[in-house]
Amino acid sequence: MRKFFLLTALTTTIGLTQSLTSFAQERVHVGWAAMTASHAPLWVAQERGLFAKQGLLTESIFFGAGPPAMQALVAGDLDIVVTSAPNVVNPRLGGVDVVMVLSIIPTFIDHIISAPSITNPEQLKGKIGSVNRFGSISDMGLRLSLKRLGIDPEKDVRIVPAGGNPERLAAISKGISQFTIMNEPFIKEAERLGFRDLVNMATLKIPLHGNGVVTREAIIKTRRPVIAKFARAITEAIHYIKVDKETTKAIIGKYTRLTDPEGLERTYRNYTSVLMDVPYPDPAGIKTLLDDMAPKSPKAAAADPKTFVDASFIQEMEASGFIKQLGKK
Repeated sequence: MRKFFLLTALTTTIGLTQSLTSFAQERVHVGWAAMTASHAPLWVAQERGLFAKQGLLTESIFFGAGPPAMQALVAGDLDIVVTSAPNVVNPRLGGVDVVMVLSIIPTFIDHIISAPSITNPEQLKGKIGSVNRFGSISDMGLRLSLKRLGIDPEKDVRIVPAGGNPERLAAISKGISQFTIMNEPFIKEAERLGFRDLVNMATLKIPLHGNGVVTREAIIKTRRPVIAKFARAITEAIHYIKVDKETTKAIIGKYTRLTDPEGLERTYRNYTSVLMDVPYPDPAGIKTLLDDMAPKSPKAAAADPKTFVDASFIQEMEASGFIKQLGKK
């Protein structure tokens, strides 16, 4: 099974690092799920040698979506997946021992984009909104944001699936929908076309892990030092991202193929505005999902959000002074 995933998944340029000291490094297989800057800490950790610094030889594999990456984790083909909270909650409710050990994006960072005639959220009522697909993080984000804005997503609006950011931009351009959810650099493109940046969803402060480091409890038991080293590298990468903007933008541009200077600047600002110095996997970011699922899922209603996260790795980094030392660099 391992061979199958490693041959068929798209292996990125984060591939195996060749060095004379590779025999002393511990190998770790990592899956990631979206070509967005929310994965910048993963990219920076590789590009700046932070995994190697921790004694890790990483092979990172791009899956394009969270569920297949999680399937590879469960099958034993991966050690770690960098993905969003919904991809943790659903398998965990099904009895799989997956757990989030570090939060990268602790809230929604997308924006609600609307037709230019819509000047305030109240005017979204009676309109059609588009998301990637039903049940996706964009679908959940839009619905939860509408609730925070006093709009019932079931009664006041109609939500339709339209695909990824480019497809949703096309849908709103053709009038198929009047509002949608997007992140940078597509927000910039939408504004260029005359659409309105109506709501920055990060300002709504809805706790939800838009991206984080996920593994299995069984892997933690057998390879805890490896997971700890990976968590340290990602935490140092988050610090690096905040202090070296230009190098970070260059790395984001390399992986996203974004070359527009303004687009890179906006993308950097959008993502770094929510990065935490101490990236705890807060149970509140899981509870948001469980509460949303509870009316239709007895398991979600009865679940304890604390069991979906393992904060011990962050606690160890704090106790050892590792995170404090990063702040002095």
